[in-house]
Amino acid sequence: MTQSPVLDVKNLKTSFFSNDGEVPAVDDISFSVNKGEILGIVGESGCGKSVTSLSVMKLIPQPPGKIVSGEILLNGENLVHASEKRMRQIRGNEMAMIFQEPMTSLNPLFKIGDQLIEAIKIHNKGHKKVLAAKAVEMLKLVGLPRAESIMGEYPHQLSGGMRQRVMIAMALSCGPKLLIADEPTTALDVTIQAQILDLMKSLNKSLDTSIVMITHDLGVVAEMCQRVIVMYAGKVVEEASVYDIFKNPKHPYTIGLLQSVPDIRNKQERLYSIPGNVPKPGSVVSGCRFAARCVHVHSRCLAEDPPLYHAGGNESHTVRCFLHDSKEAVS
Repeated sequence: MTQSPVLDVKNLKTSFFSNDGEVPAVDDISFSVNKGEILGIVGESGCGKSVTSLSVMKLIPQPPGKIVSGEILLNGENLVHASEKRMRQIRGNEMAMIFQEPMTSLNPLFKIGDQLIEAIKIHNKGHKKVLAAKAVEMLKLVGLPRAESIMGEYPHQLSGGMRQRVMIAMALSCGPKLLIADEPTTALDVTIQAQILDLMKSLNKSLDTSIVMITHDLGVVAEMCQRVIVMYAGKVVEEASVYDIFKNPKHPYTIGLLQSVPDIRNKQERLYSIPGNVPKPGSVVSGCRFAARCVHVHSRCLAEDPPLYHAGGNESHTVRCFLHDSKEAVS
């Protein structure tokens, strides 16, 4: 019997509304995350990765944003129709999120211990000493030294890596089944990045927590993920195992991303760059959204929006490109 996914997103569309009309930031995307799996979502800045994560958490500011259609199933419950009261019960307890910049995510006016205890108290009743002991335990779990003294310190007294570990401790404090990490290592130096990634992998194995890793760093994807979704201009353009994405990419955009990564084995005078820029959301009204930057573009690409196709007979590898139109389209 196949196990149901922890998270199952179906045909999600999230738009922002202004005086100029509706601007679709995430347009009809579908994906799932299984228990204990690490799923990567990659793409350039502005492709819709962060809006996807905020949509799943139902943290899109309304107005101007709105989940227009689709389903977000967390353990079978459709969060699109969940009330804000229900979402407060779910956030932290069943799913949690690590944001990009830990300094702006932690309140500079409150001590680390007070913020951790507050996060735990929302979902756990108990004496403050019991909650404080749980907070210290979580700080130790994420590898922070002198956890007891850190409880009495303010965010500005900690390094970037330590603050990020506090954020991870806070996210995991109530044992969520799903953790969404939005560029969790962006503001950190390379050494601390490696430590944070190792920490997340070890917590994934020890706690069996499913992780959605949102990043533009393909090195992080290769290190962390089992499956990868490539997004472009609000749509999923390719989905496959991490092995297939790196060894046998199918979409011209994915190929371009991989060519843009420096390779120490090959000397290059100039690093490859995909020509052009990501289109402004809502600006492409017909055809493939990558057509203006694609080296394989032809007339059909400008007139029709390609569906997802199975690539090379592999049902677990899908690609949104007419180069694969001889394959059966995904229903």
